[in-house]
Amino acid sequence: MVEISVFKAYDIRGLYPQQINEELAYKVGRALVSFLGCSNVAVCIDMRNSSESLKENLIRGITDQGADVIDIGMLPTPLLSFSVSHYGYDAGVVVSASHNPGQYNAFKLIRNPVLQIGKGSGMEEIKELVLKDNFKRPDSSVSRDAPDSKAKVSTKNPMPDYINHVMEFAQKIKGLKVVCDYGNGMGAVSAKPLLDKLDIDAVHMYPEPDGSFPNHPANPHDVKNMDDLRKKVIEEKADLGIFFDGDADRSLIIDDNGEILFPDLYIALLAEPELSRSPGEKIYFDLRFSRIVPDIIKKNGGMPQIMKVGNPFYKEVLVNEGGILAGEFSGHIMFKDNYNIDDGLFAAVKLMSFLSGSGKKLSELVEPLKVYCNTPEINIEIGSAEKGDDILKAVEDAFRQEDKQREILHIDGVSVQGEDWWFNLRKSNTEPLVRLRAEADDCDKLEEVKMRVMKVIEANK
Repeated sequence: MVEISVFKAYDIRGLYPQQINEELAYKVGRALVSFLGCSNVAVCIDMRNSSESLKENLIRGITDQGADVIDIGMLPTPLLSFSVSHYGYDAGVVVSASHNPGQYNAFKLIRNPVLQIGKGSGMEEIKELVLKDNFKRPDSSVSRDAPDSKAKVSTKNPMPDYINHVMEFAQKIKGLKVVCDYGNGMGAVSAKPLLDKLDIDAVHMYPEPDGSFPNHPANPHDVKNMDDLRKKVIEEKADLGIFFDGDADRSLIIDDNGEILFPDLYIALLAEPELSRSPGEKIYFDLRFSRIVPDIIKKNGGMPQIMKVGNPFYKEVLVNEGGILAGEFSGHIMFKDNYNIDDGLFAAVKLMSFLSGSGKKLSELVEPLKVYCNTPEINIEIGSAEKGDDILKAVEDAFRQEDKQREILHIDGVSVQGEDWWFNLRKSNTEPLVRLRAEADDCDKLEEVKMRVMKVIEANK
C-alpha cells in the first residue's frame, strides 16, 4: 500500500521502510519512464543503508518499462544533474533524503534540460501512475508487466569530467586556507578530490559518508549544526569555511570571523563579478532576501528578478527565460555556467575565486553589504493549517488600512512594503505554521514592524 503523503512538492520522501520501500522504488521507476516516454535514465544514490536496495528495485522498474539505465554510483546529487546535462541523458533519479535523518530516504526526479519533476511539473502524474499501478509503454497503449529484455544497464563514472568542468572556474584560486564540514554526507566525494588539486590548504571535517550522521546532521536549516565549523575556522585562522548539506546541492559559507554568510549576502557579493562578465543580465532572487540584493544588482547594471520560494522554479526560469545566476534563501544557488544546477561545491568555488582575486578578507568584503537590519525566518504556530489564509488576509487588511496606496505583493504569501521596511508572511505547505521574514533600515523600526505583524497574527489564531 503506497502512502499518498510521500509525494511532496519537490520529491518522493518518507521513512524507510514504512513509507519509502523497494515496492515503491520499482513503481517509481516504471512511472517515470511511462510519464516521460524516455529511452534512458541516469541513476545514483547517497550513503544511506537503504539506498542500494532501493536503487536495485528502481532500476528494475525502469528497465521493465523499457528504458536503459546508466548507473553512475554513489555520488552527490549535483553529479546526477551534471551527468544528465553533460551527457544528454533523458532523465535522472537520485536516491537520497539529503539533510533528513538516516531513517528517511527519497527519490528526486529530474528531466533534461535539468528541470526537477515536482508539484506542477509532473509529480501529480507520477503519483497517479504509481497509485493506479497501471503503467503504459511509450510505444504501446496497453499495460506492460513483463520485463523488457532489450533494456540495458551500464555504468559510468562522471567524476573526471565533472572535476575538469569545475576546474575551469577554479584557476584563480590560490593561497587560501579553507575548512570544509561535510557532516558525513556526500559532499567530500566530489569536494575533496577537487580541493586537493588547488593551491590551497584544505582542512576536511567529517568527510566519511555515514548515513547515521554520527557527528551532527548535515542540515544547514539548523545553524547549531555549523558550530563545529565556526569554531574550527577560528582555531585554524582560516579564510573561510564551507558547510555542505547531506547531498551537497547546497553549501553555506562561514567567513574568517566565524560568522555565517547567508545566501542573500552571497548573491549580493557575487552579483558584481558575475555582471562584469555578463553585463545587463538577469539575476533571480528569493523574495525573502535582503533589499541589498536588488540594490547591488541594479548598481551593477543587472536586472533583479524577484521569485517565490522553491528551488525548482529558479531552474525553470533560468532555462526558459535566461539569466546568469539564481539564489534561494535555503541555500540553493544556481549558475548558468554550471548547467543551471544547484551545486554547493560549484557555488563555493565561485566565491573562492572571487575572494582570491580580491586581496581582502571575506569579512571585509561582506561588511559593506550589511546595510539593513533583518530577522531570520520566524516560524509562528497557528494551531490549524486551515487558519493560514485568514491570518494572511487579516495582516494584509491591517496594513492596507494604514495606507491604501501601500505596495503589497502576492508572489508567495503576502509581502508588504513600507518606506523604510518590508516583510513577507507566508503559510507552510506541510505544517500549521506561518513564516515571517522582515527587514528595516534600522533595528528599532524592525522590532516595531515585527511586533505589529505578530499582534495581528495573535489576534487571529
